[in-house]
Amino acid sequence: MEAAVFLIVALALFMSFVFLIYILSPLITPKPLKLNGAHVIITGGSSGIGKAVAAEVLNQGANVTIMARNQTRLKQAKQELEEHIKDKNTQKILCISVDVAKEYSAVEKAVKEACDVLGPCDMLVNSAGTSTAGSFEEMDVSEFRKLMDVNYLGTVYPTKAVLPYMKQQSQGRIVFVSSQAGQIGLFGYTAYSGSKFALMGFAEALQMEVKPYNIYLTINFPPDTQTPLYEEDLKRSPEETVLISQTSGLYQPADVASSIVTDSKNAVFLSWIGLDGFMLANMTCGMSPVTSMMEGVQQVVTMGIFRIVSFFYLGMFDRIVRKCKENRKKDKKD
Repeated sequence: MEAAVFLIVALALFMSFVFLIYILSPLITPKPLKLNGAHVIITGGSSGIGKAVAAEVLNQGANVTIMARNQTRLKQAKQELEEHIKDKNTQKILCISVDVAKEYSAVEKAVKEACDVLGPCDMLVNSAGTSTAGSFEEMDVSEFRKLMDVNYLGTVYPTKAVLPYMKQQSQGRIVFVSSQAGQIGLFGYTAYSGSKFALMGFAEALQMEVKPYNIYLTINFPPDTQTPLYEEDLKRSPEETVLISQTSGLYQPADVASSIVTDSKNAVFLSWIGLDGFMLANMTCGMSPVTSMMEGVQQVVTMGIFRIVSFFYLGMFDRIVRKCKENRKKDKKD
């Protein structure tokens, strides 16, 4: 009897705590960013997720600058994106050819040009990235430097260039497009996962610096997404990587873009899509910032449960790796 009373009291206290947090949560949640008339800069905007994000923000009335290396692909992307312009009298699309991973001075110049034409940057989406899959022993060490340059420094440089504009207007949103391989290390992704994991530390540290200026970061962890990069990467990937990848769903760029834009507007730090994304975001949240106490409660409640679920995934991945090893050994013997 006493145990039942204790359980009821404990449950009542917990529900009261949740209700109190729910009441207080609007006090720490920033106002959503309005995209109508805003200036959004997107790196890697000529294809894949970046181009899908450009289409999404154009549909919401924003002006867009897309940056990429290939001038021809930029022009082609601009023609396709013009169909998403909501108001042809006010909205503009600017294309700037620049390698965001090569020299900071070039990136700084490109951002200045964009802001001079379309006004201060309200949202930056760092979508430029690349991927290489292969076993650690067989991969050339130059690939590790390449991926860190593109995936990490290619995010650092544009972010550093837009910050003065955002600080001046005391408002801004910055998005880092990572990957689910930036939450869990997988076979074949020793170089790729390392470059994407680095973004999480960068995002957490920078968020603490810029929050007093009403600037909020969002780090998005997209699953496998039907992009030209994904299709090309799949051709070169080890069998283990392909089989592990098939255990999760394949998403369209438009779905990922919608999640990115919605979460960034609402200053959500951890952005995810799909059931696997929900599990990974809650299980790997660590000391990441929150802008909603309800989100914090959700992480506390689900973290332990999802850790148990993760054991089944890890066991399945281990079986895939062992089976592939045995098959190769058998083929070699035959």
